[in-house]
Amino acid sequence: MPYFDYASTKPVDERVVEAMLPYMTEHFGNPSSVHSYGFKAREVIEEARGKISELINGGGGDIVFTSGATESNNLALIGYAMRNARKGKHVLVSSVEHMSVINPAKYLQNQGFQVEFIPVDKYGTVDLEFIEEKIREDTILVSVQHANNEIGTIQPIKEISEIINGRAALHVDATASLGQIEVDVEKIGADMLTISSNDIYGPKGVGALWVRQGVRLQPIILGGGQEKGLRSGSENVPAIVGFGKAAEITAKEWGEEAGRLRRLRDRIIDNVLKIEESYLNGHPEKRLPNNVNVRFSYIEGESIVLSLDMAGIQASTGSACSSKTLQPSHVLMACGLKHEEAHGTLLLTLGRYNTDEDVDRLLEVLPGVIERLRSMSPLYRR
Repeated sequence: MPYFDYASTKPVDERVVEAMLPYMTEHFGNPSSVHSYGFKAREVIEEARGKISELINGGGGDIVFTSGATESNNLALIGYAMRNARKGKHVLVSSVEHMSVINPAKYLQNQGFQVEFIPVDKYGTVDLEFIEEKIREDTILVSVQHANNEIGTIQPIKEISEIINGRAALHVDATASLGQIEVDVEKIGADMLTISSNDIYGPKGVGALWVRQGVRLQPIILGGGQEKGLRSGSENVPAIVGFGKAAEITAKEWGEEAGRLRRLRDRIIDNVLKIEESYLNGHPEKRLPNNVNVRFSYIEGESIVLSLDMAGIQASTGSACSSKTLQPSHVLMACGLKHEEAHGTLLLTLGRYNTDEDVDRLLEVLPGVIERLRSMSPLYRR
């Protein structure tokens, strides 16, 4: 069954599972214990930390393990803002961030911080002039994602870093971009970087926040003081081992894989846009190699997804993390789409196990689905 919903979740690579298994049964020690079982657990955690750091060129900072990207984003925004509130209470956040950034930003507003949301153009690219105009003496934090998980647009992070020029900390959510494009914290100038294990075919339930040396955070989870006091709670050793193995595999394979996915992506886009009144969302060139986000006039994305599912094809209408609401995507709305346009969106995200045959099947089925749904729409007239 063709699966085109890799942005919502990915299967765990079998090589990752194999690496994890011994730490569920044989090597089950607590890394805080002062005996051989504990020492072994601590050793493999540090090995994984090193592999993940190497993947993002993170030698100038520390990897802090968390339960996933949502916690990492919360730690970055709330932890940094609370720790550095005496320096200022002005924060800039892009309007197309994941909800795990948007909602912590709104929380900060309720705590007395002034948060301004950076507008984007029709492709979802942030307005650099807005950042340059709005950054001021009491600005302490700017948060902009490396690439958007819904529309695939890649942001000009290096240029943003140059505009900030050390006047505020720069947090970058690289959850969607890791394993798809190069993620190098030194090249883009990040001070904090969010990453997730499952987004590189590792296990769910573990992520990390890379923190540049000298950046100070206030912990948001209190307890035994693990992860240098920044994230209390006994470490999830098997998951961290899996995260490390996934990072090791990604470092070796991401470049070739990105090229393969880009070819499949372009084939889908070229053919889907032949359908009458279909449009590409996101930047036509500066986009993730696995992302296809298109909209169709006169019909709803949910109907498209359900129809594809009946044909054995899995897809999405947008971020799985916000699909519980019937509201249109805040990302598409920020790009200037109308409600009815945003509701007609289909999101197809490719991954490691997609094949040319999967694309063949999708392109065979999708035109008929669109035609059938439009024939039932009172808005559609030939």
